[in-house]
Amino acid sequence: MAVPVAAAGAGARPRLDLQFLQRFLQIQKVLFPSWSSQNALMFLTLLCVALLKQLVIYQVGLIPSQYYGVLGNKDLDGFKTLTFLAVVLIVLNSMLKSFDQFTCNLLYVSWRKDLTEHLHRFYFQGRVYYTLNVLRDDVDNPDQRISQDVERFCRQLSSMASKLIISPFTLIYYTYQCFQSTGWLGPASIFGYFILGTLVNKMLMGPIVAKLVQQEKLEGDFRFKHMQIRVNAEPAAFFRAGHVEHVRTDRRLQRLLQTQRELMSKELWLYLGVNTFDYLGSILSYVVIAIPIFSGVYGDLSPTELSTLVSKNAFVCIYLISCFTGLIDLSGTFSDVAGYTHRIGELQETLLDMSLKSRGGEVLDESEWDVDRAPEWPVAEPTDTAFLLERVSICAPSSNKPLIRDLSLRISEGQSLLITGNTGTGKTSLLRVLGGLWASTRGSVQMLTDFGPHGVLFLPQKPFFTDGTLREQVIYPLKEIYPDSGSTDDERIMRFLELAGLSTLVTRTEGLDQQVDWNWYDVLSPGEMQRLSFARLFYLQPKYAGEVCPGSAHARYCVLTGVCVCVCATCNHGGVQTRRRAPLCVAGHLCPCGGGCQGSTLAAARLASPDQLGMCYTTHSGAFCHGSSWSQPKKLAILCS
Repeated sequence: MAVPVAAAGAGARPRLDLQFLQRFLQIQKVLFPSWSSQNALMFLTLLCVALLKQLVIYQVGLIPSQYYGVLGNKDLDGFKTLTFLAVVLIVLNSMLKSFDQFTCNLLYVSWRKDLTEHLHRFYFQGRVYYTLNVLRDDVDNPDQRISQDVERFCRQLSSMASKLIISPFTLIYYTYQCFQSTGWLGPASIFGYFILGTLVNKMLMGPIVAKLVQQEKLEGDFRFKHMQIRVNAEPAAFFRAGHVEHVRTDRRLQRLLQTQRELMSKELWLYLGVNTFDYLGSILSYVVIAIPIFSGVYGDLSPTELSTLVSKNAFVCIYLISCFTGLIDLSGTFSDVAGYTHRIGELQETLLDMSLKSRGGEVLDESEWDVDRAPEWPVAEPTDTAFLLERVSICAPSSNKPLIRDLSLRISEGQSLLITGNTGTGKTSLLRVLGGLWASTRGSVQMLTDFGPHGVLFLPQKPFFTDGTLREQVIYPLKEIYPDSGSTDDERIMRFLELAGLSTLVTRTEGLDQQVDWNWYDVLSPGEMQRLSFARLFYLQPKYAGEVCPGSAHARYCVLTGVCVCVCATCNHGGVQTRRRAPLCVAGHLCPCGGGCQGSTLAAARLASPDQLGMCYTTHSGAFCHGSSWSQPKKLAILCS
């Protein structure tokens, strides 16, 4: 079903390049929409805390050199005062560091909220989620990118935030202090050392970014396999598929683990580079200090004064080197952020592109549900026509094989339409086009009514149930209109559940509004899921209803709604095509067409005698029987067999 679509930069290996920078900046626009935004204010707070923390750290770093002085001079009062000051500074530093970590955690939560909601706005706009998951395969695992990759990106970025935000200030300050102590040689040596380390680490990080993107894709595939088993546990159990699925799942696991091993091998070289530069940096600080000492610059100082000076200068040089090595230490975290940036940025670009096409008219957007109105509320502009098709041709998105050619059809209130045919002939495809999921390859498809309880409601072949209470399943996707127990809405829901044969389900859930912790797909049988879908249909009371269902569901629909659907079925058994000669009668009523509508294999009628017989439409592969006007209630039933 998925159609390969070339995305921007598709097939390109993710790297630390201009594309990464562009994607990273686009994400930052989401995280910091304005200077007065909450995230910007928290970031400014983090900057102030980090600056204050660095001032305290500088004072704490000078304490050892002051201890050399008071101990060398045997100054007891000075020792007591210095110790008290050291305790105060250490406590203050501890408090500031804790508040720094707390602010970073708040930023992580806020960033994740804003970025996830930003992606959700585009992902759930129209039918984008359907297109990405079903019709396109250029963006793998969009659910993982939104849920897992965003979380990891925000967590890793927040862990880097404090160091990154304070680095320019600390580098400038300690460079000046180092220049005062050692002259130009100290800062020049340290900056050269940092540039060399940065170049080496960039070369080592490049392969890691690409391998991390590949690992996350395989993580999504592995998780999807387990989700597939969870959702389809019962069908798999009927096939005794444990061994087969065990082998297939382990196969995906092995591919994932092999990629992780390759990633770890590449990370090993990065760790070697980072650790080497860390420990060489500690030696470099003493080399920088030793140069003026051995050149005689401090030859007139006493041993105590020289020890104090060396301790102070060592702290300045070591801290400047530490600032640089701290940035180098972030190489591993930064490579993770780069990988997640590419995955999130690619998804964001795809969503924005689909949104622009939707605004430009290339992708028709769906009419929104009026979720705040009860089903009984009137419609402002009623219409008696739901769909108007003119010379419509349909092909599956994944192929050019025609399913329907030159179909012209008008579907109006008081008429019914039943579609039947062999598997793969385009029955469900026509419903997808009517529902706006697919685009027709030719012709015009007009939907002249709205989605929702006052317009068209489509019931897919596989019922959909969200998380929540029994009431939320019945009224989905409307909001809770009468939330109080015992209200008129409760009586309507109970009546429709009883009509659908699900009155015992209320007992199982301990009420309409009792929160349940189970998956509805796990506790309901396929028949119960279909019945609950009908209860939802009764509650919403749409003007038109379209359903994809097997023949057994036709009978249930007839019994529950008072509409008789007669099917002369065409099927295949053992490779031999057979046709039932006599019409298949539902609820004891004969097909009004008698099975002889211009070669049609279907008909539809109300339980009472229709005013006129149905008119049959034949397409490229399949037949359509357009029923006559019915007496009240005036509903349209679009059924696929």
